[in-house]
Amino acid sequence: MSETPKHVLLVEDEPLLREAVAEQLMDHGFQVEQAATGEEALDRLAEFAFDIVITDLRLPGIDGRKVIEGARELFPDIIGIVVTGYGTVKDAVEAIKGGAADFITKPFQFDELLHVLTVALEQRRLRSENAYLRSQLEERYRFEGIVGRSASMRDLFQLLETVAPTNSTILVTGETGTGKELVAKAIHHNSARRSHRFVALNCSAIPETLLEAELFGHVRGAFTGAVGTRMGRLEQAHKGTLFLDEVGTMSMALQMKLLRVLQEREFERVGDVHSMKVDVRVIAATNSDLSRMVAGGAFREDLFYRLNVIPVHLPPLRERKEDIPLLVHHFLQKLGQELLPPKPGPLSVSQEGMRRLMSYGWPGNIRQLENTLERAVALSGARTQIELSDLPQEIQAAAEIAGPAPFLLPDEGCDFDEFITTVEHDLILRSLEKTKGNKGQAAKLLNLKRTTLVEKLKRLEARGKSVWRQ
Repeated sequence: MSETPKHVLLVEDEPLLREAVAEQLMDHGFQVEQAATGEEALDRLAEFAFDIVITDLRLPGIDGRKVIEGARELFPDIIGIVVTGYGTVKDAVEAIKGGAADFITKPFQFDELLHVLTVALEQRRLRSENAYLRSQLEERYRFEGIVGRSASMRDLFQLLETVAPTNSTILVTGETGTGKELVAKAIHHNSARRSHRFVALNCSAIPETLLEAELFGHVRGAFTGAVGTRMGRLEQAHKGTLFLDEVGTMSMALQMKLLRVLQEREFERVGDVHSMKVDVRVIAATNSDLSRMVAGGAFREDLFYRLNVIPVHLPPLRERKEDIPLLVHHFLQKLGQELLPPKPGPLSVSQEGMRRLMSYGWPGNIRQLENTLERAVALSGARTQIELSDLPQEIQAAAEIAGPAPFLLPDEGCDFDEFITTVEHDLILRSLEKTKGNKGQAAKLLNLKRTTLVEKLKRLEARGKSVWRQ
């Protein structure tokens, strides 16, 4: 992707020198505005966010140090370069204390100025990138950050391990609160793009009129309020990953532009006529049925196929209730580390509370569960165990999951081995029926090794118990 042109404010009271330097800077791709005085420079800075200010130290009225200080007050990341014919160590120290990145003495060669600018721009880029990456890497998004041990989650982990190293576009589907962004971050941080940015954009959270500019960026004057050129999310994600949440809410016109990005790997900022190349992996997510939207004419079929190269579906929490105790433990550990003041021991949930948590329908899925536990911890006071009374009323009212029907031991007793064999036979037959005879999958359902299941089938057959026949 071509570098964004840098905007320079050149402050110099000698017209011939100012014009000559401005012309050379423009020849090297910089956008240059000129000012003859410090006062004029501060007026320009109040109107526009320049990337660089190059100023003579000795100016009539406000001097160059004041220009640098004023620029830094408005824009802390601006690069300030001071040029002077009175180059003393004291001048250099004072200018740098005031926020200048470097100091050049007159007379100077243009190559010297260009070198100083190049070094300063690279240092700023590295500071910005390192600060951003540190903030992202403080949170560990690995597959172990996605909690679950149910069959559906094991299948998901296997799929993520396979697709993460690729550059293919991924469509993550699932209800609200199932963790679609967490999955997208896990894919990014387990890919070759992990050293570059993960940029997220919620398409439903931004008005349609602003979404295009937010995605593609805009140039100065593109629309009312566009006082300067602005980089969009797509450009920010160059060489990294762009996560488009709720992509189904995009307008048809914006869908067409996104399709072009996926096909041609280029785009234009709003109001610009020049195309920019971009290298980005797109992960889209939706809680809508895009195939049904395609059939109804609300979503482009060609874009759907471009996004749905690798489909990843996240099951709702109600379909993997066996993961709830694991999730509860995970969130309580996290909450326990964040508590101020800390509680005297590890947090837990009473068995009665856990049963209600597992029997509730969780329309808000994992996000709702986490919020519920945070509320319960707050209400539990000094206690380390969350009781049923700490949970919201709708969860307290949920019917407990029925356990196995109690076995009534007859007065004359029973044949223990025969009873256990019958129960075992029934469970194995049910698992084989559920998996249509697939012994490997049936063993997973019963948390057994396949070889163990096969041995049990042999023993049952030897005792005259009928076994599954494919």
